[in-house]
Amino acid sequence: MSSRPRAAWPLVAVFTAGYLAAYLLPTVVGRLSAHLGLSPAQAGLVGSALLLSSASAGFTLAGRVERYGARTPARVGLVLAAVGYGCAALAGSVPLVVAGVVVGGFGSGTATAVAAAGIAAQRDPHRTSSLGLLTVSATAGALYLTIPHLGGGHRLPFASIALAALLVWPATARLGGATTAGESPSQTTGRLPHRRSGLVLAGGMLVWSMAQNALWGVSSRIGVVQAGLSEVTVGAVFAAALGAGLLGVMGAGMLGARLGRAVPIGLGTMVIAGSIVLSSSARDLASFATGEVLWNSFYPVVLSYLIGLAASLDVRGRWAVLAGSASSLGVACGPLLGSVLSEEAGYPVMGLILGAATLLVAAPVTAVALHVGGRPLVPGSVRRRGGAPAALLAATTGSLSGAVPKLGSPEQPVTELRVPALRRRRLVRSAIRTAGPDGGPGQSNAYASTSER
Repeated sequence: MSSRPRAAWPLVAVFTAGYLAAYLLPTVVGRLSAHLGLSPAQAGLVGSALLLSSASAGFTLAGRVERYGARTPARVGLVLAAVGYGCAALAGSVPLVVAGVVVGGFGSGTATAVAAAGIAAQRDPHRTSSLGLLTVSATAGALYLTIPHLGGGHRLPFASIALAALLVWPATARLGGATTAGESPSQTTGRLPHRRSGLVLAGGMLVWSMAQNALWGVSSRIGVVQAGLSEVTVGAVFAAALGAGLLGVMGAGMLGARLGRAVPIGLGTMVIAGSIVLSSSARDLASFATGEVLWNSFYPVVLSYLIGLAASLDVRGRWAVLAGSASSLGVACGPLLGSVLSEEAGYPVMGLILGAATLLVAAPVTAVALHVGGRPLVPGSVRRRGGAPAALLAATTGSLSGAVPKLGSPEQPVTELRVPALRRRRLVRSAIRTAGPDGGPGQSNAYASTSER
């Protein structure tokens, strides 16, 4: 896959198809329980199987998307999603539904991994990930408004996800192909940068996502059983909540990196923890709707910054895929965890436990954002702890316009230069020059120095 960033909209389309199953999880789990005779824990286990399969696809593809190219894995993932969810929609027995869910989940995870790797290669990963979350939120909101009025048991949600995968297929023609023979092997291999920060971020996203989706997986039952609402009313609340999420994502896209990543991640996670407690203890429409709307307003905002943070750790997208897969693993465990906690301790106690876990994980994730995110790059500034290293560019050197990273686009791909050791172990002034049409002495030097080890 070429290292040059491509158009964002095909990645957004593939991202939407991959994430849609997770967004529709409450109605999937609720309808499996209501129409296939499964207990809440069993239905949650089926949902966990779907998301676990999705996470396994991400771990399998981590670091391999560039080697295979984006187009072929994306098409394979979309086909698996369409076939798997389509079979689950047509099947009437639990084993066949589970088999279709596992196949479809692997397809969703493959599509998500391709999109994550492509987003990391964009000049502004946060803006692209925000657009993807905006699209999937709008799609899921429209389905939440439509599905309750159409019936169809468990078949309709699965059929909707399969149809979305088929509709996205034409967009894969705009994705990159396999790595050409002329590209250096170092472009598709190499040591993972920021290993400690990446591992902390991946572990934090696993716990963070587990807590979020433990509530999301049982939100439908909280509204129906504890708050006494109808399925139509609960669907309307979810649609309104996802609509509020759209506004939140748009606000995050406009805000960009002006406040860095630590502030939105830290403060947003604190608000999310409080809204989890409020939603899980709701006993009427007002409290249930307030908790769900507040929670869904901040959840995609924080998630967009987490995705952008993972993308900034490695421009090849390996940490974006690994952290996203860890998040999917947490998402996979969420429905089962929520079902077990709600059955054993009740919904309010479940909310307290999940809220406390969310607050605990906020500290290390915010610390990673402070360590590797730094402040937004502005002309004339140097960030020593950046997602991608940036060179010092003097404003008066006559450098090419556009060489300085723009505000709101802090992640810039930079090629590392390896200087061979000289016989006298000394770097001379002529060893480093700025890039130019001919590299001649007429080019002004942005940075040149002598050093001796």
